[in-house]
Amino acid sequence: MTTRMRGPVSAEQIPGFTQQDLRDRFLVSDLLVEGKLSAVPTHYDRIVAVGAVPTTTPIELIPIPEIRSSFFLEHREIGLVNVGGAGSVRVGGVEYRLEPETVLYLGRGTRDVFFASDVAASPAKFYGVSAPAHTEYPIQVAGPDEGTVRELGDQATSNHRRLRQVIHENGIRSCQVVMGVTRLHSGNMWNTLPSHTHERRTEFYLYFDVADDARVIHLMGEPTETRHLVVANEELVMSPSWSIHSGVGSRAYAFVWAMAGENQSFDDMDHVQITELI
Repeated sequence: MTTRMRGPVSAEQIPGFTQQDLRDRFLVSDLLVEGKLSAVPTHYDRIVAVGAVPTTTPIELIPIPEIRSSFFLEHREIGLVNVGGAGSVRVGGVEYRLEPETVLYLGRGTRDVFFASDVAASPAKFYGVSAPAHTEYPIQVAGPDEGTVRELGDQATSNHRRLRQVIHENGIRSCQVVMGVTRLHSGNMWNTLPSHTHERRTEFYLYFDVADDARVIHLMGEPTETRHLVVANEELVMSPSWSIHSGVGSRAYAFVWAMAGENQSFDDMDHVQITELI
């Protein structure tokens, strides 16, 4: 299990960072590993990123030392999405089917969580974002076509995309976690335009369905001190509240976006036009 704590990094440190420094602190490339449970705790709003790729045997969601809990969700909640083959999550003896891009919410106090794949050769890939929770909300599941669906962007600006809000203030309820899935339409490359920051929330991007010979150039940093990360398939970028986030790929792709922090208002963001970036 991976448990190396990430953060905190201030905006003032970025000008002195090498490209490898940026990758070491903001990119997770080994979250989804076959046969393993991975967990990356962070100081960014106390988020823990979780990955589980079961093959021949189920994988249990066990606690990590950094959260000081007797079971993983003793004081936490988690949003999960399957970005691989078909699978299921068994919770206290109840099985929840998770087809690709299905989202599952598990609230505080949930015990005995096990991940399983239907076919070991094409395993399910469960990605989770967990944050501290102050109350309990019920377990809920949303299929790949459920949630608040928004068609955003335009083909002319290469950012026509289908955005699904699933765990949010007007959807599946949670304490902090907000989660959804965005898929770019064919021929589009920008995942959000203009770029923006969330001064009151941390956001994680897990890029998936990125072709082997493709990459996403993820923009980060302050608007007047931008940097970038070259991101491959199933890699995770952690975006602290002071950092812009926007990305452009060499071809269409998808990503899971997830946030935690002071509020759950999806539109609470500060846009930065591309003409303002340096």
